[in-house]
Amino acid sequence: MVDYQRRAPYRLSIQWNSNKIGRVNMRRLKTNQNDDFRIKAYAGTNGVLLAVDLAESRRAGLLGFAFRQKEAAKPWQWLLNSLTFPGRAHTLAQWNATPSNLAPIQKFRWADYSIEPGTTCRYRVHPVYGTPAAPVLGEPLELSVTTDDGKPAGHRVIFNRAVAASQAFGRKFPEMDQLLSQQPELPIEDWPAAPRDWLQHGLLDQILAFIGRAKRTAWALDIAIYEYELKAIVDAVNAAYKRGVQVRVLYHAKAGDDQTAQNEASLAKIPVAKKRARVTSRIFHDKFIVLSKLGAGGVRTPQAVLCGSTNFTENGVYRQANVVHVADDKMLAAKYLELFGQIWSSPDDVAATRKWISKNNPIDASSALFAGFSPRSGGADLAEFIRVIGGADRDLLFATAFALPDDLLNALLGAEHDDVLRYGIQNTASRITGFHADRTAEFTATALLTNGLEGWVKEGLKGQRGNLLVHLKAIVANFTSDTPVVISGSHNLSASASNGNDENYLIVRGDTDLADRYGLEIIRFYEHYRFRYYAKLLKLQKVQPLAMDDAWTRPYYQPGNLKSLSRLRFSGR
Repeated sequence: MVDYQRRAPYRLSIQWNSNKIGRVNMRRLKTNQNDDFRIKAYAGTNGVLLAVDLAESRRAGLLGFAFRQKEAAKPWQWLLNSLTFPGRAHTLAQWNATPSNLAPIQKFRWADYSIEPGTTCRYRVHPVYGTPAAPVLGEPLELSVTTDDGKPAGHRVIFNRAVAASQAFGRKFPEMDQLLSQQPELPIEDWPAAPRDWLQHGLLDQILAFIGRAKRTAWALDIAIYEYELKAIVDAVNAAYKRGVQVRVLYHAKAGDDQTAQNEASLAKIPVAKKRARVTSRIFHDKFIVLSKLGAGGVRTPQAVLCGSTNFTENGVYRQANVVHVADDKMLAAKYLELFGQIWSSPDDVAATRKWISKNNPIDASSALFAGFSPRSGGADLAEFIRVIGGADRDLLFATAFALPDDLLNALLGAEHDDVLRYGIQNTASRITGFHADRTAEFTATALLTNGLEGWVKEGLKGQRGNLLVHLKAIVANFTSDTPVVISGSHNLSASASNGNDENYLIVRGDTDLADRYGLEIIRFYEHYRFRYYAKLLKLQKVQPLAMDDAWTRPYYQPGNLKSLSRLRFSGR
């Protein structure tokens, strides 16, 4: 067998300092001697995506693949399949699952989201032949892969579990259904710690740890925030100020606006001189924190920046799908601090900010890491998003929250009958809702299961502004290549986000590790919401059984079929 790590001959690195964005390339590829059987692993922070390829000469009689996993010192275990062969079909109400050596996976791609950060896992993948009554395991391939430990040099990316994992939440914390039935108004911060921590999944911990890095009088925190509500974060900022940290806060403000009143109430313990209202007719949609060391005369030397899509609210941290992105990059942090200073000097002059950004923050399509801001004139940010999306010639992963302009929608949809694989969700229904690669199946991400299925906690939207379950705004173009492009931030990819709102975003080129961390989470959200939509639409009570023979493989070997392209591209062909 051949075991190697595929590397591009050249990978882009950040030129602003000596650090690369992420780790060394953690993708793994294993082939047998003839390369007629291979597996490729993509490692994120909390999961591993396994892609399989098998030569067409070996597909006769193929019943699927059996996946076996060994995590650290734990024993080997078969990964489970919720489907099985006819005659053994189960209902969702029973929610049985069968080991994949007995009910093989009839797909060429499988994801394992049961892994904690920084965990080394070994996987064995067997082709399965024989009969449904007597499956026969072929010779396996085995590889090892390590998930991101959440603390890589340079950039850390943390996603919450949010409601996207509500079925697993219901199985893990069955007592919460009864508790919330008895106390429907119970704030999440008053829940027991275990279910609360499971939902935030380290996202809140990352925010609090970042604030905690500011030590006494030698440090500064500059915070730009739209929604400033969550008690844990408010308390952490107040504690930083109390221990002597130089704190400044810019917050969203608008006459007669409820959010303004909430922000001001949360900032009651911060002196007037240390906070300024960003007075805007739109929204001050930024959510970032710059960490700086203080030098002589109180001069700030930026050290790191925290950004992403997460508002500092219960919904942002616990309910909505979101990301926090921490960059220990001094020059990147300096870009954010420079913007902060511009707004701080004239917080009620949005036109001045627009003029400054349009002049001083031109789009740089050649940079490995570009930090962009708005509002700006001319829509150069939207044009660059469209250019990145249009440049995807292999695959496109995306998650968006709100209505998008037609040009951007057209770019995401692509040309009819093109061969780009597209997996994405948009929270707000439009020409794209949820989007399946073959363009024959679209679904609405919010697909609210108000009555629940077995294993699901009944969901509610208390405190939500609309049916907002996916708040993430992220795109990964050419995920399966050695030159992916990631777009992520607060920017809603809309005209109002470009020319009216205060926004920030990152465009990262050529970093496969960062692409894997974003890509695996987008795929997780996509698969989850696609399932729940069809569960609701079809009032699904029984799952489709597995095929009794190799008929399921046909589209995977038809030239030009998107399933065939998926098999080849995800496996590194």
